[in-house]
Formats: sequence, structure tokens, C-alpha cells
Amino acid sequence: MSPSSSPPRLAAAQPHTLVRGLTTRHVQFIALGSAIGTGLFYGSAGAIQMAGPAVLVAYVVAGLAVFLVMRALGEMAVRDPGAGSFGRYARTYLGPLGGFVTGWMFVIEMLVVAVADVTALTVYLGHWWPAVPGWVWVAGAIALVTGLNLVHVKVFGETEFWLSLVKVTAIIAMIVAGLAILVLGLHLPGGSTPGIENLWAHDGFAPYGLWGVLVSFTVVVFAFGGIETLGLSAAEAQDPGRAIPRAINTIPWRVLLFHVGAIGVILCLAPWTTVDGRSSAFVQIFDAVGLPAAAHVLNAVVITAAFSALNAITFSIGRMLHGLAEQGDAPEALARTNHRGVPVAAVGFVAAALTVGLVLDVLVPENVFVLVASVASFATVFVWLMILLSHLAMKRRIARGELAPGAFPAPGWPVAGWVAVAFMVGVLALLGASAQSRPALWTGLVTLVVLVATQRLSAGRRGSR
Repeated sequence: MSPSSSPPRLAAAQPHTLVRGLTTRHVQFIALGSAIGTGLFYGSAGAIQMAGPAVLVAYVVAGLAVFLVMRALGEMAVRDPGAGSFGRYARTYLGPLGGFVTGWMFVIEMLVVAVADVTALTVYLGHWWPAVPGWVWVAGAIALVTGLNLVHVKVFGETEFWLSLVKVTAIIAMIVAGLAILVLGLHLPGGSTPGIENLWAHDGFAPYGLWGVLVSFTVVVFAFGGIETLGLSAAEAQDPGRAIPRAINTIPWRVLLFHVGAIGVILCLAPWTTVDGRSSAFVQIFDAVGLPAAAHVLNAVVITAAFSALNAITFSIGRMLHGLAEQGDAPEALARTNHRGVPVAAVGFVAAALTVGLVLDVLVPENVFVLVASVASFATVFVWLMILLSHLAMKRRIARGELAPGAFPAPGWPVAGWVAVAFMVGVLALLGASAQSRPALWTGLVTLVVLVATQRLSAGRRGSR
């Protein structure tokens, strides 16, 4: 084989060049695994406490909105599969301020999610080894994910593939086992009586009414946070025009199977009132029905999910920082890559930030997951809102004839786009409507003001020079 015909992933990387080392299989499982993490396994407990069994409705509605966001992102990613993804699209279609705020808000979002994953990881491992300090496990996880992300993007892709495969297999097995218990009418030793009537037998299907369902959105959207990482993988996909559409089009059935299906089954196995939020709702339910062995297996799975999330966070923040640096919105050193196409300085920054998260996890009080999830929900929903607004701006240019139509157009434009925008704005408003999540809204708004001021100040300095 001549040097000119070598595959892109084997070519020497330029100082700022990412290497296209992710196969279609990698991209699909990155998308698959991004929606199966701490938000589903651990955050679902808080959502169930807020809405009861009616939380299933919230997952369906939020999943539909997320699908619209991802189709909007997919159209832009297939058109321009470059570094920075939705941060660069916001800059292109909304201006420099939009790009700066979107990119840095995503970085903050992922760092806050990392703190949530750190919190969850200590809870999961504490289920087995309560005497071991949580920081020991977290320090080891940070070191391992940093090492994996410094080797080669293909190593990250392969790691996420197998971690996602474990999560997917476990959830499918859990759903099948739960359905078998329900269909066969098995009697379990835990004292609870499995049955579909558990969905309405304890104060009704919606014990807190419509308001409970609405408030649960502030935590439910957290379950889908990070799914936009799929857009960042386009810059390193070998065939983004094929991989991105195939991955995005799997989102509807993923939502139904892994969120609605899995949570629906566990709510049928035992009363939703047995969920207290002190550990994963999945683990608690299996303990409640007298299947501690299954609970232990599932605990191992949720540990895998948390580690997978930390691995994906390290990748996504590093790639976003690389894109911001290329646009001049972050230090230039963060754009540099080594001979393997890895943005080493950006990955190192993430490791340092995760270490800060480890310190915070040691210092902050326990049972802060719902508040942390709400803070992450603000940043997550804001980023999704900016993706939608960028897409609407792009579609207006296409309608005016300034751009050619894309190869993977989002459905239902412009109605679907504006409906999704209204949903995101509604979730942000709901953060302020609940006393529990109101601090998250204020924190998010202050962060937004700081980012806007920082960008304006930076732009003013560049202009004066």
C-alpha cells in the first residue's frame, strides 16, 4: 500500500489536527452509551420521587424533544463534521458570542455532570465497601480515564464500545427478567408483590398530579445529558456522513427501551414508594423484591455506567476545548495535538478539573445529587437550546438560497424546531418554579452572565490590539 492510500487514522497528525479513528460501530455505541449513564441509573430515583409512576410520561416527552435536538445537530454535523461541533455551529450561525457561550457552557455542563458521576460512583462502591473512603475509588477512575484518552481516539472508541455493550446487555437482561417475573406471577421473598397494578395502586399513577410530572422534567432531562457528545465524535469519525445519521436514528427506540422500558419494569416489580434516593432506584427495587444477587450484579453495571460516563466526559470536554482554542475562544495550547492526534493539553485540563470535582465531592454534604443534577440540567438544556437556535438560523439561510440543502435534513421544520425550543424554555422556567431547583437556575443565569461578560471583554481586548 502506498503512503497516499494509507487510512486517515494511521497518518501523522498535524499540530492541531484530530485523527479520524472512530468507526461507524464506535460512533453508534458512543451514542448508545451516552444516554445510558448516571442520569438513568441514579437520577431516576429523584425523578420517581417527584412524579411517581407518571415519570414515564416525562421520559417519553423529554425523549421526543431530545430526538428533535439530535436531528438538528445531525443535519449540521453531516454538513460540517469539523472540530468544535455545535460550538462552532453556534459561532457560524449565531455569531462569536453564541459560539463562545455555547462551547464554554457545554464544558461547564460536562464538569458538573462529572461531579454527579463522582457522587454516584462513591455511592455505588459504598454499597459494597462502606468503610473505604470514596475518594480512593474516584482518584483511580480519574487516572484510568485520563490514561485511556491520552493513548489514541480509537482506544477511547473501543473502550466506550465495550462499556456500552455491558450496559445495554445488562438493561435488556433486566427487562427480560422483570417481564418474566411479571408474566409468570413469581412469588418473591422480599415481601413486595410484583404486578402491573403497582403503577397505580399506591396513590394513583400520578400521585402528585400534572405538577409532579412537570417538575420531574428538571431531573429527567439530566438522564439525556451528554447525548450531544455524538456531534463531537463527527470530527474523528472515518465516515461521518454514514455514521452520524445511523446513530441518531436509533434514539427513539433507545428512549423507549432503555428509559421507559427499564423504569416501567422496575416500577411494576415493587411500589414506587420504596424508592428513597439513597442509592440507585434499580438496585433498591431488586433489594425490595428479595433478589439481592440481582441487585449486586446491577450495582456492578451502574459502576460500569458511571466509569463510562467519566470516560466520555473526558473525551467530550477535551474535544470541545480543542475546538474553542481553534476559534480563539480558549488558550491556543489547548488546540495542539500530539502525533496520535490527541489534544493532550485539553485532556490534561480535564484531569485537573475532575480532580477539583473529587475534592468537592469530599467536602460537600451528602445527598446533593438532585441539586447537582438540576445545575447540570440548566447547562444541558441551554446547550440544546443553542443547538436548536443555530439550526433554525441555518435553515433560514437555506430557505433564502444562501446555502444548499443538507444531506440529512431534520424533520418537521420549522414547526418541530420551535416546539423543541418552547420545551427547552419551559424546562428552564420550571427550574425556577421549584424551591429545590431554584438555586440551580440562579447559578446557571449568573454563569451565563459571566460568560457573556468574559467574551465581550476578550473581544474588546482583541479589537484594541
